[in-house]
Amino acid sequence: MADKSFLAWPFFAERHRALADRLEAWAGTTLAEPHPGDLDATCRALVAALGAAGFLADAVPEAGADALDVRSLCLVRETLARHSALADFAFAMQGLGTGSITLYGTEAQRARYLPAVRAGRAIAGFALSEPDAGSDVAAMRMTAAPVPGGWRLDGIKTWISNGGIADHYVVFARVGDVPGTKGIAAFIVDAATPGLEIAERIEVIAPHPLATLRFDNCVVPDDALLGQPGEGFKIAMATLDIFRPTVGAAALGMARRALDEALARARSRIIGGKPLAEQQLIQAKLADMALEIDAAALLVYRAAWTRDVEKRRITREAAMAKLYATEAAQHVIDEAVQIFGGLGVKQGVKVEELYREIRALRIYEGASEVQKLIIARQTLQELAS
Repeated sequence: MADKSFLAWPFFAERHRALADRLEAWAGTTLAEPHPGDLDATCRALVAALGAAGFLADAVPEAGADALDVRSLCLVRETLARHSALADFAFAMQGLGTGSITLYGTEAQRARYLPAVRAGRAIAGFALSEPDAGSDVAAMRMTAAPVPGGWRLDGIKTWISNGGIADHYVVFARVGDVPGTKGIAAFIVDAATPGLEIAERIEVIAPHPLATLRFDNCVVPDDALLGQPGEGFKIAMATLDIFRPTVGAAALGMARRALDEALARARSRIIGGKPLAEQQLIQAKLADMALEIDAAALLVYRAAWTRDVEKRRITREAAMAKLYATEAAQHVIDEAVQIFGGLGVKQGVKVEELYREIRALRIYEGASEVQKLIIARQTLQELAS
């Protein structure tokens, strides 16, 4: 049983504790069975189940941007990731794929796209990365040119989560000749729009629906523009500020599960006539794991509380939470595998699954190296002010 004592911390209100209890009960039964082999069908089923249970309302709130509660997002992601990384993915992408619309969309845009995503009837995607523009958003090459009644999109997006199964994507493209990040705009593109095709489905070590999207003379109407031309970078970064701490929360959930598995193994495995748990080298590992988990939780929920209560950008806090929690989870899970010994690398064993699942979290939504640059830049700016 994972540690729940953190729910008593002053970061949380009673509604957060109630949410955690309700989700834990749901996940313990709904996510108990192994996932079937059809990845796309599984993701659609998970989205539908999360919507039917009402949990997607935390990622896609009906009341708009003011109702986005990052503590709730983090609690949901932590709990789901502890049970099923794919269920966490299904939840998170519904939020990331609509976060820009929630924050910057018109009433008409929100009314058109958000209710179906909230209910689990439609699947959302967020298309920012390109082959040569991942961490370096300013290197974006995809273009959006004005045409009568709309915009023509041309270019490539890759590593797009929910690519191939999404019903719509929030797509970022360069408009005009303005260099760097100031010339980027955001668009909502329906998956069925002519000129948009799935160029490649990408297979990775921990199966998730990922794809490369090709836009070739893909024309969208004027009302597909999200915000104003040139606001795309601001829209993307504001969205990521909210969801980066939740990546740390997902890592935290995986780390908690790894510790639970390691504790059970250490108590039951007898070596040299006594359980592993009584051997000091193993106790040292367990102590380090518990310490890193609590430290990660403090950073994650500090960032979430700051965004919710102080109502300000959390660029520095989000970067710290994402960086530390994902790196710590990688170490915790690696130690869990070590405690399991040879069994830890056997397919079908939970710590082996976690070992594959955690690796991508140190890369997506800003690699660890990028988070260090963000933290340094923010710290220098604060010292100079």
